[in-house]
Amino acid sequence: MTTRQNSSSDASLLLEVPAKINFWLEVLNRRPDGYHNVSSLMLPIGIHDRVTAARRERGIELGGDGGGVPLDRNNLAWRAAEIFLGARPDLGGVRLELTKRIPVAAGLGGGSADAAAVLLLLNRLAEPPLSLPDLARLAVQLGADVPFFLRRCPALATGIGEILEPIHGLPPYPLVLIKAPVAVATALVYSRLKLTRGGARTRIATLLAHPWEPRRHLVNDLEAVTLEMHPRLKQIKAWLYRRGALGVLMSGSGPTVFAVYRTLPEARAIGSEADNEWPECWVGVTEVLASPSTGVGR
Repeated sequence: MTTRQNSSSDASLLLEVPAKINFWLEVLNRRPDGYHNVSSLMLPIGIHDRVTAARRERGIELGGDGGGVPLDRNNLAWRAAEIFLGARPDLGGVRLELTKRIPVAAGLGGGSADAAAVLLLLNRLAEPPLSLPDLARLAVQLGADVPFFLRRCPALATGIGEILEPIHGLPPYPLVLIKAPVAVATALVYSRLKLTRGGARTRIATLLAHPWEPRRHLVNDLEAVTLEMHPRLKQIKAWLYRRGALGVLMSGSGPTVFAVYRTLPEARAIGSEADNEWPECWVGVTEVLASPSTGVGR
């Protein structure tokens, strides 16, 4: 979703970029370069960060409500601007404003989403803009998830996550998300993963044929490792199943757990219960965005 910025004096562009969940995540094998080949169904969801961008004479400026993340070169949004300006120095510089709504370090792709938003916004400011394939080549240098957020539609991700096949026909699953206040080190999770899968087993055709039987499709090879490190996540999963969830899974390397429900009112009711049951946790209620949002507001 995009909106317009109401300012006659500021020629900035604004983009709202969604979080994601991994409806499944199969880790296939380790590559010689240290990355892992995966098969993952990535779905955008209705929780958004907001990024604005405006040209300046030179350099990068990053401000706004960072939600606890640094507003300097340690932020992936800054590095996205840096890599784009390296490819297009004629743009000069950029002023960025970031408003975080996606929880940080949650397995929901917030940093990657912000980086992709910066690439899209700067590409809109550039004349002529880069092609989408060229933009994707910049995106993958920032992280395996970043190319997904350029299109922001359901996609099967393979390779290290950069090879994307758009998927159509999925319902807008209502979701309850619960993020426990624990820190998960993704590199540590991967280092403890025992690679026994050998090949992808979950199939898009099977999901499309049985979309409201999510439990049979929800697989995350990283989940067992993270749950062993953080047993509270097991308790959250069990609680959501007792509250009638059709399926429950951890997204990415965690720690956010999401539950699929049949209707949005049901999800909202469970979300209210979760606020009381897990007051130390972040709780979100939303739904899968089954259609892409591609425009940029000025």
